[in-house]
Amino acid sequence: MPCCLILMLAIIGPRFVIVMLALFSNYFYLPYSGLLVPVLGFFFMPFTTLAYAWSINTTGEVADLRMIVVVIAVLIDLGVVGGGADRRRRGQFPPRRPQSGGRVLEADGSVE
Repeated sequence: MPCCLILMLAIIGPRFVIVMLALFSNYFYLPYSGLLVPVLGFFFMPFTTLAYAWSINTTGEVADLRMIVVVIAVLIDLGVVGGGADRRRRGQFPPRRPQSGGRVLEADGSVE
């Protein structure tokens, strides 16, 4: 596969790339000995899963520039997962309004 195509697809959808690589190649055979870690990586840290697999398939170790790529992938995964909750805590999202026709339970126990 051309490297640029994989890079574009990885930016668009890392989970799509993981599924395609798992189905049509043995790219995850060398870095991961079992099935558990890639499946967990698919759900929780897809960029890190791809970066680690790339690093191991390239030279057999995570060192130098490849270490920086893996660390950046971890940071991207943590930012994607935690960014919305942090903004909600800081009040940047509008508060949720009740649906029309529903009742609202107030803090003092009365129903509005």
